[in-house]
Amino acid sequence: MCDYDNAIFRLATETEPEPEDYTGEDGLLYCGSCRQPKEAYFTEGKGLFGRDRHPKECDCQRKRREKQEAADRERKHRDTVEELKRRGFSNVAMRQWTFGNDNGKCPQMDKALFYAANWEEMKAENIGYLLWGKVGTGKSYFAGCIANALMEREISVCMTNFALILNDLAASYKGRNEYIDRLCRFPLLILDDFGMERGTEYGLEQVYNVVDSRYRSRKPLIVTTNLTLEELQHPEDTAHARIYDRLLEMCCPVCITGENIRKATAQGENGTVKRTDERKGEPMNNDTSKTSRTAAPLDVKPDLVKRIGNTTFDIHIHFSETSRETFTDKVVRLIENDKDSVTN
Repeated sequence: MCDYDNAIFRLATETEPEPEDYTGEDGLLYCGSCRQPKEAYFTEGKGLFGRDRHPKECDCQRKRREKQEAADRERKHRDTVEELKRRGFSNVAMRQWTFGNDNGKCPQMDKALFYAANWEEMKAENIGYLLWGKVGTGKSYFAGCIANALMEREISVCMTNFALILNDLAASYKGRNEYIDRLCRFPLLILDDFGMERGTEYGLEQVYNVVDSRYRSRKPLIVTTNLTLEELQHPEDTAHARIYDRLLEMCCPVCITGENIRKATAQGENGTVKRTDERKGEPMNNDTSKTSRTAAPLDVKPDLVKRIGNTTFDIHIHFSETSRETFTDKVVRLIENDKDSVTN
């Protein structure tokens, strides 16, 4: 018998004992930990290579095997999800837009949970969402939660925007049809910030091509937009009308009414502006707000530097809990006040 045959023989008929293992009264090898047999007899009259027994998993061996198999499956799953997110997201920050990271301030988030939980029905019925509402209310985050949830289930999703799509189409003139076909092969396509792309004749034509191709693919589409439902239902011209009609036919409108996340991140709307006149090199506090008269320390780096003519404005932000004046309003007012003082 050659070495290969010997190896096969040993694997098929012999069990390597551990120091704590022992031989039972039935003549079989037993595990010293779980007390279960590591061998079993062939049925009467059967055998292999002249032996009457074969290896058998004890409980310890089975648990180790199942644990290793589970680790292998999890590693393979994570690799698959990582690849889906690498290909599916146009921005790495989108990976963090998950239900687990949600701050709970979007009243409509239950609709995102419902969509993800009932994906098979949504896919079968070709149901999409048209997420509309004011700027900063979490429409993109809402869509990202759905995308991440589906990717975790190894479902391929593409989340992008028309600005990127139009750039890609312009760079691959001969491959436009293949590019659009590739978008349509994703089980779910998410178009973020719809309406922010170029409104040229070429741009609108390409937008329609993508939307119409997705429509004909009979696959779900989710769109986020700052356009109002009124604007979508009453477009300004035929070019926009045929795009909006397709979207409204494919997608169920959902108004997102969460608080403005960007304003909440900024922690307020009001600011204190300090101006430095280059001609004198002396700081001047032009803050006329009744809600805050706190000047920024001279050694603090300004939050924004704006040069107008011979004057450089060093802008420091001080947030107020009571003022209704926005930061932009304040900057404009202070500049106008400065202009009036020079005129007078």
